[in-house]
Amino acid sequence: MKNKTRFYYDEEGDFLEIYVGEPSECYAEEIEPGIFLRIDKKTGEAKSIGILDFRKRSHLKDIEFNIPIQMDFSNIKEKLERNQ
Repeated sequence: MKNKTRFYYDEEGDFLEIYVGEPSECYAEEIEPGIFLRIDKKTGEAKSIGILDFRKRSHLKDIEFNIPIQMDFSNIKEKLERNQ
């Protein structure tokens, strides 16, 4: 996948960062108070956005991400028991 997306959430600091693509050397700009955009130094592409006080801003009690893939864990216990 060329432009994979990764999420990082620091619960203690209440900071969410969403990355796109492979890591690279970047600089950050605060585009609004507490909203940071990381930009690739060579290409000028936006690589991530960081949101300080994410939970407070979004009014969420819990942080939950829906990943657009389906997984079946129904038989994982059986597989683990067979491998022991």
